[in-house]
Amino acid sequence: MSLKAAILPVTPFQQNCTLVWNDENMRGAVSDPGGDLDRIKAAAAETGVTIEKILLTHGHLDHAAAAGDLARELGVPIEGPHKDDLFLIEALPRQAAQYGFPPVGAFLPDRWLENGDTVEVAGLTFDVRHCPGHTPGHVIFFHAPSRLALVGDVLFQGSIGRTDLPRGDHGALIESIRARLWPLGDDVTFVPGHGPLSTFGAERRSNPFVGDENFA
Repeated sequence: MSLKAAILPVTPFQQNCTLVWNDENMRGAVSDPGGDLDRIKAAAAETGVTIEKILLTHGHLDHAAAAGDLARELGVPIEGPHKDDLFLIEALPRQAAQYGFPPVGAFLPDRWLENGDTVEVAGLTFDVRHCPGHTPGHVIFFHAPSRLALVGDVLFQGSIGRTDLPRGDHGALIESIRARLWPLGDDVTFVPGHGPLSTFGAERRSNPFVGDENFA
């Protein structure tokens, strides 16, 4: 399998920044670089990966705060999230000061993503699914050959994303999970925005919020 991944918890929120790369050419992308850029760059150097792109699942501080600075330093584009998270990205410099994060350089993604888009990373293709609810513009990235999904804060092991933040929508989140994640397959392993990995099948069996028994 050409896809490799390394999870790097960053920021005081222990957000799962993920380095993904093609093992055949050692080029890849960073998903959700919320902070701790020295750690992210050190991990890339240690594995020998050249970062050619930044992917964002959504615009919250712990996922996106350092994206602009990393993109400028490396000269690489930012892809994602969906344009409905523009209000969050525009607020990042103010929120960083509010929460005691290092100063954040303002940025706009080079490409907003829509449901059904694809993203190319070093010869690997990720399918994009727009999954609103935690934020209105949240997207997930799915690499079908590896059965791996980067789902941000949509779904967690035994839980789901918060919907009490600005423009959160609980009903939309449940619909996103059941209509746009479950059809990808029970065998899909997912990297959540926080905490341990799981599979869609395990969550369908036991997740108290979106498990199948709740919708029988």
